[in-house]
Amino acid sequence: METLSLLGGGFAEAVTPLNLLLCLTGVILGTVVGVLPGLGTAMAIALLVPVTFQLDPTGAFIMFAGVYFGGQFGGATTAILLNTPGQSSSMATAFEGFLMAKNRRAPQALATAVLGSFLASIVAVTLVVFFSPLMVNLAVGFGPPEYFALTVLAFLATSAVVTGDMLRGLSSLGIGLAVAMVGIDEQSGAVRFTLGSTQLLDGISVVVVTVGLLAIGEVLHVASRSRRAPATETVASGRPWLSRRDLSRSWRPWLRGTALGIPFGVIPAGGAEIPTFLSYGTEKSLSRRRGGGDEFDRGAIEGVAGPEAANNATTATSLVPLLGLGLPTSATAAIMLGAFQQYGMRPGPLLFTQESDLVWALLASLFIGSAMLLVLNLPFAPIWAKLLRIPRNYLYAGIVVFATLGVYTTRSAVFDVLLLYVIGALGFLLRRYGFPIAPVLIGVILGPLAETSLRRAMAMSQGDVGVLVDSPFAVALYSVLVLAVVVSLVLRARNRRRAA
Repeated sequence: METLSLLGGGFAEAVTPLNLLLCLTGVILGTVVGVLPGLGTAMAIALLVPVTFQLDPTGAFIMFAGVYFGGQFGGATTAILLNTPGQSSSMATAFEGFLMAKNRRAPQALATAVLGSFLASIVAVTLVVFFSPLMVNLAVGFGPPEYFALTVLAFLATSAVVTGDMLRGLSSLGIGLAVAMVGIDEQSGAVRFTLGSTQLLDGISVVVVTVGLLAIGEVLHVASRSRRAPATETVASGRPWLSRRDLSRSWRPWLRGTALGIPFGVIPAGGAEIPTFLSYGTEKSLSRRRGGGDEFDRGAIEGVAGPEAANNATTATSLVPLLGLGLPTSATAAIMLGAFQQYGMRPGPLLFTQESDLVWALLASLFIGSAMLLVLNLPFAPIWAKLLRIPRNYLYAGIVVFATLGVYTTRSAVFDVLLLYVIGALGFLLRRYGFPIAPVLIGVILGPLAETSLRRAMAMSQGDVGVLVDSPFAVALYSVLVLAVVVSLVLRARNRRRAA
């Protein structure tokens, strides 16, 4: 009852006209930033911090939270329509969402993403409100061995279990890990794979890799087949509402994605990329067992519903370690931590008592912001989908310009643009010869986390490999991985026998 009373007080503060306006401004800005690849919510909040310093702290953080949530909603729009994720957490959505758009189901893909995001946000924020102390305890007990187990699970689940060809999947993962190692090693200071170029000392940006592989690679692939495809896409018009069949196929992935995303937001494991890829892999594996796996890689609605739910559930619960421990789980959360310090506050266990008015108003505003995002995004799904009516040559030329500007504005470096086209050519070759893209992306994003976690675990144990399987959580993750590999091999052997 005390929690409900505190939440009621938070709603009373959040629904004041000024705070509602700030929340609306935040979600609109976040949606715009989410649509534009290369900008990101971290940059948007960093630019807003000095502007909002004269505001009341409660209103400022309500606006920051709106930007944070809006970015996750908006990132799926260009991922589905243009195969260019606005946020790295929307990469998994692009795989099936873009294929749905090409199959004249862009409004349904966008509506699935919006409804899944809303459902996951509401469920996750509700759990944060009532169970944040338990979530804080979970975050405290997570160490380098557990992080390493998570990354190994994500690596093999994406490359070996989910992809149709295990050898090609592992080869793609190796390419991604090699790209992730470019630059100066943070622990030893060694220079790796830079080919003598000083511009590569800082490594290759995730934005460059993501946009290059997905956007430029897709443009080159389409251009190579332009003689066999029509110049203009025809998009089915109509309302964004999902049919009964779409809803029956989406609600389970929404729930599974939410369940996957919630714990990953609590633990500082590097953002929403792991749960979104795991959700995509889970839905693809389950669809194969039900005999519907043929629709994956051709535009399966489950491949949009699950990752988007996981993405937004992770975003909501990532506030738990930020508020309860002062530990940011993403670049955006790190900027918000700096904003707390600017206002003279120290996030941690005492924040819930010393600044209870701010915390509960912030949590209440998350419910309001999620509802605003639903109202803003759902009616616009068919309007966004009409972008695909643009003739193909103009549309893909626009994608190239859009991607180039997004990469250039990240660091204002021409070298990044050149690197973008090199990686785009790599993405074209991967598509041309049937290598999956997802393992490359997961290797680039999680490679540094895996390396750092392994080194720290070895340093903690003074070289004893047994530390990697010392904790119950790590053992559970490795057990799930072994079980998934065994089941995958058995199913493939059974399919071969049936085909024979």
